[in-house]
Amino acid sequence: MSMSPPAISDLPVLKLSNVESAYGPIKAIRGVSLQVRRGEIATVLGSNGAGKTTILKTISGIIDPRKGSIEFKGNAITARDPAHIVQQGLSHVPEGREVFPLLSVRDNLLMGAYTRGDRDGVSRDMEAVYRYFPILKDRAQQDAGLLSGGQQQMLAISRALMASPDLILLDEPSLGLSPKLTREIFEIVVRINRERGTTILLVEQNANMALNASDYGYVLENGRIVMEDTCARLREKDDIKEFYLGMKEAGVRGERRWKKKKNWR
Repeated sequence: MSMSPPAISDLPVLKLSNVESAYGPIKAIRGVSLQVRRGEIATVLGSNGAGKTTILKTISGIIDPRKGSIEFKGNAITARDPAHIVQQGLSHVPEGREVFPLLSVRDNLLMGAYTRGDRDGVSRDMEAVYRYFPILKDRAQQDAGLLSGGQQQMLAISRALMASPDLILLDEPSLGLSPKLTREIFEIVVRINRERGTTILLVEQNANMALNASDYGYVLENGRIVMEDTCARLREKDDIKEFYLGMKEAGVRGERRWKKKKNWR
């Protein structure tokens, strides 16, 4: 993960302002504001149930927010139809992969390109994803449902790339994968960002992998952003070391600060 990063614009490609979403009477995210700059990998860290997946679903139009606004490339996409949002250049790789199990690997990839009319570009991107994940080329005619979990994750990421997106929302790519496969997936995610300049918003419980792969990070707790900084600085904070990286030498100072909410920001 030592490749040179692409040039990162100061202008956000994605901007959330005071967004609130709920499942019935239960608020899942509360006043979330964040932005992702063009060309960067941003990550949202948080425990199970913190609201990370809800943020991505709200951005991609699966859930309509109750409050707040969402802008993508300077245009409002708040509560827009998911198909419209995809056409604007935003792809969502959901938690659990969700490939089309009865379609071949190749047909899954073509489904990712359904909004495109540039056949030559689609062919080039097909070859590009085969370079990132050679196993998909070997299994191109195999039903996607017969792939292993790791291979399905590779396919889900590749299908998103086939849309030639400006931004990919990537939800828990390490879920259910071995440490070796997790490292491989993250290495490819970084390559995609470095080589193609694709902006990525990553949600991930494996804080160590996410912080090492990303440029900027947000910490979500009980539906609220409680901390944000560059990932280099977040890795050095005692709170993060103690509660997300499992580094006990951070000591009780981190625990005391973590409990003292007024000092979180």
